[in-house]
Amino acid sequence: MENRTITRADLSEAVYQEVGLSRNESAALVEVVLEEISAALTRGESVKISSFGSFAVREKGQRIGRNPKTGQEVPILPRRVLVFRASNVLKSKINKALGGETKTASE
Repeated sequence: MENRTITRADLSEAVYQEVGLSRNESAALVEVVLEEISAALTRGESVKISSFGSFAVREKGQRIGRNPKTGQEVPILPRRVLVFRASNVLKSKINKALGGETKTASE
């Protein structure tokens, strides 16, 4: 498996190749989609992309953490975190690409 990172430019190029828009239009389309996803998440909404997965913002409450070096307790302030949950379709594609299906806990 290749250790490569897909960039916005790669996504724009893929849209250009597959859809046939100009390179500028493809780049603009990718930007609009990413901006809409970002805006929805910023508003606290969930984003679900069928057969891909869902993004959601989760609230984490304050808790006490520990400095691993000193062992001193440190308060960790409340915050919002982004969570991605892959769809079963995407998980299945990934597992097939890696050389076979893995069984779920219920099997």
